[in-house]
Amino acid sequence: MVPSVIDTAPLRTATKSFRSLARTAGVIAGLMLLPTAVLATADLLPTSLDLTILGVDSGTEADLPHVARQIAIGAPLRIVAFGSSSTEGIGASSPSKAYPALLEAALRKTYPQLGGVTVLNRGIGGEHTDDMLRRLDRDVIQAEPQLVIWQTGSNDPLRGVSVEHFREATVGAIKRMQEAGIDVVLMEPQWCPTLDATPGSSRFRDAVREIGDELGVPVIRRADLMQDWIREGKLTRKQLFASDGLHMADGGYALLAEAAAAAITEDSGRAQVAEAVAE
Repeated sequence: MVPSVIDTAPLRTATKSFRSLARTAGVIAGLMLLPTAVLATADLLPTSLDLTILGVDSGTEADLPHVARQIAIGAPLRIVAFGSSSTEGIGASSPSKAYPALLEAALRKTYPQLGGVTVLNRGIGGEHTDDMLRRLDRDVIQAEPQLVIWQTGSNDPLRGVSVEHFREATVGAIKRMQEAGIDVVLMEPQWCPTLDATPGSSRFRDAVREIGDELGVPVIRRADLMQDWIREGKLTRKQLFASDGLHMADGGYALLAEAAAAAITEDSGRAQVAEAVAE
């Protein structure tokens, strides 16, 4: 009689999976026992961890997985607001009224359990895509954020940049950021009298939307939002626009920050800090 051969491969696979799960469970257990351990153990969690374990809505896929991970484990969240004058805050009455500062305040209120929320303002007025790409490494990648909100496409039609070059440069930069482990949200050009009077400006708005669809990157549709605010009576044109007819005023920046905060919450899969960490 020939002895039967037992296939041990399934057992080895199951053992390996169990050990991986046990390591993850051990880290999570540590977080539950000691909330302040979040800061020390955040980097130990695998980037491919199933975030439903930590509070991400299982019915919603996170478009911003790195943000969702930070929220789920209660770790600090760092965001770079990258762009031109609308990010710098030209037209606002003070830097504290620019959208990045208001966004930081809104997210801190939404996620008080995190180890901190920082929004770095890396906007420089007048820049087009090529200008911004020259400082991408210094101002964005070296800051090691979990998220970049890239406001772009406003100055390119004013500076004679072709939409084809804009598209190619933008796609390349997004891929570089993603390869560096950074989530990306795009913010399209504003709706304003100056751009309305610039031939071809709408092509850059459309290009931003198309790039977002192609790469699976969320887009804050600022032009639509601004028109909705007027139509819904949230702001008058005088409250929305600065006197130059190009930039937003305080009222517009405040609503933009609210829209950006809502988008981050939605696109992170409505992640929540684990209850045991929040206690």
